[in-house]
Amino acid sequence: MGAHHHGTTAAPVGGSQADTRRRFALVGSPNSGKTTLFNALTGLRAKTGNYPGVTVSRYQGTARIGQESVIIEDLPGTYSLDPISPDEAIVAQALETGSSDGETPPDAALVLLDATTLRRSLNLLAQVLQVELPTAVVLTFGDELQRRGGALDVAALERALGLRVIPVVAGGAGLATLRAALAEVDSWPEVPLPPPTDPTQLRGWVGSVLETAGYVGPQPDRRTGRIDDVLLHPVAGTLIFLAVMFAVFQAIFSLAAPAQEAIESAFGALGGMVTERISHPLLADFLGTAVLGGVGGVLVFLPQIALLFLLISLLEASGYLSRAAIVTDRLMAKAGLEGRAFVALLSSLACAIPGIMATRTLPSARDRLATMLSAPLMTCSARLPVYLLLIGLLIPSEARVGVGPLTVGVQGLVLFALYVGGAVSAMTVAWLVSRLTGRHEPVLPFVMEMPPYRAPSARSVALAVWDAVFVFLRKVTTIILATTVLLWALLALPARGDEELAAAGVDTGDPAAVATYQIDHSLAAGIGRAVEPVFDPLGFDWRINVGVIASLSAREVFVATLGQVAAAEDPEEPTQALAAMTVADGPRAGQPLFTGPTIAALLVFFMYALQCMSTVAVLRRESVSWRWPAIAFGSYFALAWVMAFLARTVVAALS
Repeated sequence: MGAHHHGTTAAPVGGSQADTRRRFALVGSPNSGKTTLFNALTGLRAKTGNYPGVTVSRYQGTARIGQESVIIEDLPGTYSLDPISPDEAIVAQALETGSSDGETPPDAALVLLDATTLRRSLNLLAQVLQVELPTAVVLTFGDELQRRGGALDVAALERALGLRVIPVVAGGAGLATLRAALAEVDSWPEVPLPPPTDPTQLRGWVGSVLETAGYVGPQPDRRTGRIDDVLLHPVAGTLIFLAVMFAVFQAIFSLAAPAQEAIESAFGALGGMVTERISHPLLADFLGTAVLGGVGGVLVFLPQIALLFLLISLLEASGYLSRAAIVTDRLMAKAGLEGRAFVALLSSLACAIPGIMATRTLPSARDRLATMLSAPLMTCSARLPVYLLLIGLLIPSEARVGVGPLTVGVQGLVLFALYVGGAVSAMTVAWLVSRLTGRHEPVLPFVMEMPPYRAPSARSVALAVWDAVFVFLRKVTTIILATTVLLWALLALPARGDEELAAAGVDTGDPAAVATYQIDHSLAAGIGRAVEPVFDPLGFDWRINVGVIASLSAREVFVATLGQVAAAEDPEEPTQALAAMTVADGPRAGQPLFTGPTIAALLVFFMYALQCMSTVAVLRRESVSWRWPAIAFGSYFALAWVMAFLARTVVAALS
């Protein structure tokens, strides 16, 4: 298929209206293979998943069909054109009137029918035929239907529908035929008389089509059923879910440690090269402090982030996460939500932004608001470097608890507790918002696909991990790099001359003493000390304060800030410099900075604080108001401060 297509970067719909290329819209239910087909036709890598509602926006890609370039449009998965949620409304609007920005309806529709759920899929096809666009059918999962003992006469189905029917299965079989059919869109059969919309008549039409096509549904997968009896059990399923999540966070520390040590060694060697080979003091300080100390200090945590998304991708591709949504639906109900909210909150483990956008799949406006406001409390990947740094300062890597073979690492245990704490807090906020905004909306049905268990595809898992790594690296090379350069300037200015240093009693022949004096009297120090009245009760000094303020651009910048300060004070051993930091001034001057109570306060503060302006902007866009983002930012800061103060007080009392 590579000889017949080329891809472009996936982009939300909203292109130029002057584009005269043909547009083909992909329409299908969640999990019908729609996004996978989109990828195959265009060469793009839109995200797929084993639960409904992953694709919550319209996306376009370009495909080469013969000598012609056409646009393939990936619409959100939907079960009906009678929308009950914003993403389903997108599909109905796109097919009937075009988009709200003035774009016209597509030139033709490709309706995907899942052969294993053909009866339900035909109901969606009947609604699409009402729109009277040129339409063809793409039949997916025919191989799975056959494997599970079902049967279908494709030629007879084609005659019964009066439409082109092109079977496409995993591995790409049928794609060449589909491309040929796209090139012949002008000769597609006329859209037959749309089936009646009366439910009784519609059932009769669907039954007639299935009978004519000799359709025999798939036999139940006994293996899947036996596994689901355990994984979906109210007690056993919940315990297994917690055990799986616990194992994931244990693995983040134990399995990623060698790679992290290798990266630390590499940056240490680079720091030595900078010291030895670059004679220009300003350039050497910039490379050693801003780049290696700041950006390098964040990149050290890349292995843990890659491993987290590798494990989540394996769980998703195997079919387990859809079961987890069913299990957590019971927990969601306690918070006044339903299982679809699990998808949005799970997306927030990567970043709150896609999690908030995924709330478009929720039919209830109240549930959307409750989930949007709780999503920032889920532990996103941006918090992970902060947690890993602070846990590493608090707990030795060799610390373990348990007996015999049941021992577990304390670091992984604390990380798991932080993730659980974030999730419990998110549920609590969702429950509170649901109560405050009322319960006047009807309860709508929760539909969840239960795909058979499959061996994860190495390619799809690798792409999912790469996408997460790429997003992290892009943030490191843009937002974090820009912020660290600014912080470097704030830490280096105003520059102090030898006379001033000598007058202050600083040994100008001691680089560490000079660096410490420069940092303590820099612009950054002034900013940090200006907010000390706010953060002093939490045990933070000005260096931590600067990191907290800078983390508003990206949470990882907190790690970069401390990395810069440590690299400036001791470029050879920044990790040891960080652990050995003492309070610069005030009544605690000279005491260790990163004590147990202070680290506990920092961990809890970052658990609750909404330290991400991008998330605030998306909240404003999705809620169509500044009211809720302002409430979220202010209330979460107050909550973070209070909980951090309590954590510091409790840990200090126990120490």
